Amino acid sequence: MIHAQISEVLTCPPSSRVGMQPLGSFATRKRRFWCNLICFLFTGAFGLVPSSAPAEGKSARPNILFIMADDHAAHAIGAYGSKINQTPNIDSIAKAGMRFDNCFVVNSICTPSRAAILTGKYSHINGVTVFNRFDGNQPTVAKMLQAAGYYTGMVGKWHLESDPTGFDYWNVLPGQGKYHDPDFIEMGNRKKIEGYATEIITDLSINFLKNRPQDKPFFLMCHHKAPHRPWEPDEKHAKMYEDVTIPEPETFNDDYKTRSSAATEATMRIDRDLTPKDLKQAPPPGLAGEALKKWKYQRYIKDYLRCIASVDDNVGRLLKFLDDSGLAENTIVIYTSDQGFFLGDHNWFDKRFMYEESLRMPFIVRYPNHIKPATVNKDMILNVDFAPTFLQCAGLEVPKEIQGRSILPLLQGKAPKDWRTSMYYRYYHYPADHRVQPHYGVRSERYKLIYFNKINEWEFYDLKRDPHELKNVYADPAYAKEVQRAKAEMERLRKELNDHDQYADHPPKSVTSIQ
Repeated sequence: MIHAQISEVLTCPPSSRVGMQPLGSFATRKRRFWCNLICFLFTGAFGLVPSSAPAEGKSARPNILFIMADDHAAHAIGAYGSKINQTPNIDSIAKAGMRFDNCFVVNSICTPSRAAILTGKYSHINGVTVFNRFDGNQPTVAKMLQAAGYYTGMVGKWHLESDPTGFDYWNVLPGQGKYHDPDFIEMGNRKKIEGYATEIITDLSINFLKNRPQDKPFFLMCHHKAPHRPWEPDEKHAKMYEDVTIPEPETFNDDYKTRSSAATEATMRIDRDLTPKDLKQAPPPGLAGEALKKWKYQRYIKDYLRCIASVDDNVGRLLKFLDDSGLAENTIVIYTSDQGFFLGDHNWFDKRFMYEESLRMPFIVRYPNHIKPATVNKDMILNVDFAPTFLQCAGLEVPKEIQGRSILPLLQGKAPKDWRTSMYYRYYHYPADHRVQPHYGVRSERYKLIYFNKINEWEFYDLKRDPHELKNVYADPAYAKEVQRAKAEMERLRKELNDHDQYADHPPKSVTSIQ
């Protein structure tokens, strides 16, 4: 029996149900007795919040709208305390729902994160450790929801090389796609669409919602290209921040003195690794040193934030459509990103490292009458948790092979006593574009241990005393016991997750280059 259906159907007035006998008949009294009993048992067991009955012809199960940006750092969202931009529409989801402050990615790079979200499994299990082809034959959350009667859609950036499977409708960018006048592949047919990618993806998403079967709940993955490099804003926002100086992050001048050699090897520095295509104009004559670095940062961060402004506008368009079409009340809305991003933090752009700015994902959920508005959750959740959450919200069993855990209890304000207090991370892609050394590690509520396995170097951070991760205390005798505890926890998680260095030296045989 589907839990969501029970919560909806059993709370509606009997007289409003099609085909029921008048109140007072024996059959009705008998039905009401059993309905009340079942309702009591299930609402007690699952903590469901009763809601009004759906109108005739509408599904009782919740719709799910999953909006994901690409490389949108949590610290560039107003709801997360951004000091550099405003995101009123994204913030409105947080005001009406729950904001998760400790959502982390298990492999901070686009393709592996998307595979983890679809499967609920870590990279070494789903087979996507780098930019390699996703095996569309394996089980995914889309396939499971589709089999359970959901109308499923995928629009925007797919970036998994193989064709989408498990979707009744899909229309995706090839590879990274372009910002302006991009090609799209609709159900196998490629064509160019004039306009700006963020606007187009929203248009296609709204069309999906308009044309969906009215008798089915929907699951829509709306995946934006923005604000991914090369950060090309639309015309509307091209002059935004023109007369503003964006403040530099506190760690802008990190010297990497206590870090491993991985930090100095990485080629993603603001001062030396941004390309002419990134900057879009030559620097003023005579500019050098710290002044040139600051100029490059302003060029980069302003275009990045302009792209986010367009995403926020289009989130507003989607939310308005839900309101205007009467879908808002029975639709779970999620806003997230495929991973975090460095916004000049540690003098970097891009992601990949296990440091906080790259590791942390925004994750905001709204579900009217089910999630208490303006709530903040501090529990540790992961991108492998998304798939089991969607399944449980739809009233489906979560397969045992899924490695993530449903966060539905957290959304209900009932955190399980055995909820995780640590997480495992692993990054594989080297040398790739930015020469970030492969590494794995463990993060607890206070400490973070990182092992760069190819160069045999370690880092350890006390996140309470050093939230910006500027001082590596791995060799500090005062932390020796904590380091050993972290190593033991990391090995426990590796064993639990069945990570035995399957792809430590070589990625899966199916690896190909995505252009």
